[in-house]
Amino acid sequence: MMNAVARSHDGVSQISIVPINTIDSMFLARLSSCLEERFLFPAIVRASLHVPKAALNSVRKQLFLSSILHRIAQAHPVEEGLVLGITDYDLYKTSHQFIFGGADETQHCAVVSIHRLRSEFYGEQGDENVLFQRTLKEAVHELGHVLGLRHCFNARCAMYATNSIYDADNKQSYFCDSCDKRSRANREAK
Repeated sequence: MMNAVARSHDGVSQISIVPINTIDSMFLARLSSCLEERFLFPAIVRASLHVPKAALNSVRKQLFLSSILHRIAQAHPVEEGLVLGITDYDLYKTSHQFIFGGADETQHCAVVSIHRLRSEFYGEQGDENVLFQRTLKEAVHELGHVLGLRHCFNARCAMYATNSIYDADNKQSYFCDSCDKRSRANREAK
């Protein structure tokens, strides 16, 4: 599986996890530990980035993906390594009514929204472990995009496109062998 996915991508030496506003610190510490295991980089939880509700689209009550990625990139330059924002705001982009996350390979940053990953969003009983597993899968997916990977056709691979919560629940939090090989080839080509 993801044995040496990202040892040195453009000199990257760490993953910075940036909470957008307030995200539970124990949740972030657990995510940090799991991302270190999967990417073989230190994963450091940084100070939170304040994004006011006024930044939301006033009609949709959602945050535009490009807007949040720009804010993250401004606060954490490329030299700091890979940056992963975690937000509770619902995200969208022009081509999608909602998204679970997004990435910008050139800025080395990504963001995952836990808004629609919560069981409560679907009228179910809240489950912190389910929320964590879904967030981890989407974090690995978006960081994979930052590292140059595209969507995978293997529905169990972390790089499979997540179009519904069922896709998120079905996939694993690791890259398949093909994506792992592609990520190594991408690093060697750099």
